Amino acid sequence: MKHKEYIIGAAAAIIAFLSLLGFDILPLIFLIGLAGAIYFITDSKLLKVKSSSVGEGRKDSSISFNDIGGQEIAKNELREALEFIKSNDKLKALGIRPLKGILLNGPPGTGKTLLAKAAAQYTNSVFLSASGSEFVEMYVGVGAKRVRQLFTQAKQAAKRMNKHSAVIFIDEIEVLGGKRGQNHSHQEHDQTLNELLVQMDGMTSDDEVKVLVIGATNRSDMLDSALLRPGRFDRIVKVDLPDKKGRAHILKLHTRNKPLSAEVEIEAIARDTFGFSGAQLESVANEAAILAMRDESKEISPVHFKNAIEKVMMGEKLDRLPSADEKLRIAIHESGHALIGELLFPHSVASVNVASRSNALGYVRNTQEDDMFLYTCDYLNGRIAVSLAGALAEEVLLSSRSTGASSDFQNASDLARHIVYGGMSELGIISAEDLPKEKLHNAISSILGEVEKSTLSLLNENMQILKDVSSELLDKETLSGDELRGLIKKEAA
Repeated sequence: MKHKEYIIGAAAAIIAFLSLLGFDILPLIFLIGLAGAIYFITDSKLLKVKSSSVGEGRKDSSISFNDIGGQEIAKNELREALEFIKSNDKLKALGIRPLKGILLNGPPGTGKTLLAKAAAQYTNSVFLSASGSEFVEMYVGVGAKRVRQLFTQAKQAAKRMNKHSAVIFIDEIEVLGGKRGQNHSHQEHDQTLNELLVQMDGMTSDDEVKVLVIGATNRSDMLDSALLRPGRFDRIVKVDLPDKKGRAHILKLHTRNKPLSAEVEIEAIARDTFGFSGAQLESVANEAAILAMRDESKEISPVHFKNAIEKVMMGEKLDRLPSADEKLRIAIHESGHALIGELLFPHSVASVNVASRSNALGYVRNTQEDDMFLYTCDYLNGRIAVSLAGALAEEVLLSSRSTGASSDFQNASDLARHIVYGGMSELGIISAEDLPKEKLHNAISSILGEVEKSTLSLLNENMQILKDVSSELLDKETLSGDELRGLIKKEAA
């Protein structure tokens, strides 16, 4: 405070002296006022960041690794990296330098923030969190000052709470740590990143308070190489979407305080939620409880979970009502998807619906017994057939197609492109970068043409089943996978 008073006093004396000499002091007063306003604005923003960055609440510190499901590999890597805080003396004896930073890289909603909080609890550290966007401002020097303030704050908070370590969590670190030289308008972004590098370089094993920086991003390709070199972010931990076993673990965690009916099978729900993140699974459990409350049910049933999955995937049901002709076309379209899907991939259809949700007038929800990470050419061709089946079913029963298949065609084209790039097309092994667009187009068109012929033939062979499924779907609006399989077996018998 004293240096501010000295500056203000000196400025007032200079203005008074110039006024006595007869100078026009109005422009000078204007400039000083402008500089003061900028200073106090930036200073107040720094204080705002300071108050919002500290995460010293006891609720955060109560989160442990046992409360996080579906990320066993990430948790094991984190535990190993955190040993330098817990066993510092042992590491010193072996001459091991401490890890200064850990980068959590993965899609949104996979639990990166929870892992950082659990890391703080595991090491009995103070936890501070900030977002990368909080450090980037138009004013030169503000971001760098915020970085210095954050590290100082971490050490002060640890001393105040009688702890020897602190964890600084920076979410969306690609905003702060993006590649330098890309912002030509000013150097504020680069100065902020440079300050973070300087602060991390200044961390040693002899510090009274040991600081660990944990960054989170889903765009690691955007980060500056200086940030990822050894001695800064030493470990890059992949936090990926959970597999079926992980999804079951997450669902058990989020339903342990909810009354489930005896018919609910967590393993079945985990199988139906392939590709869901931890955040989406939490939303499924929460939406199921909300649906049970709407029905005034004391327990959450499988139907509630089924509707919750569809709501999380597709959104809430809409009041939009198509005309009778449109509804018939939608039913035929979705029946085509469902029939070909079930014929090519038995027991893969979970439900067929003609109720509007979000941008979809109808949809088929698929599931699979086991997670897949490698795809054969036959499998991809089968998925292309399922995508094309809706429009082809319209053509078989209504002698025309509609614009409702545009997204299906895009999906089919993407799958065909995977076949080409995977070296499974007639072109053989190719270089994706060097492949001429005309050749790529011809190869994709050839694949789609062949699958279209085989799918059309399969629909004609099962035309009566297609009619039965469409008719049943018009009456009920929704068919379960078991009901669909019942109609197929009935016609086959």
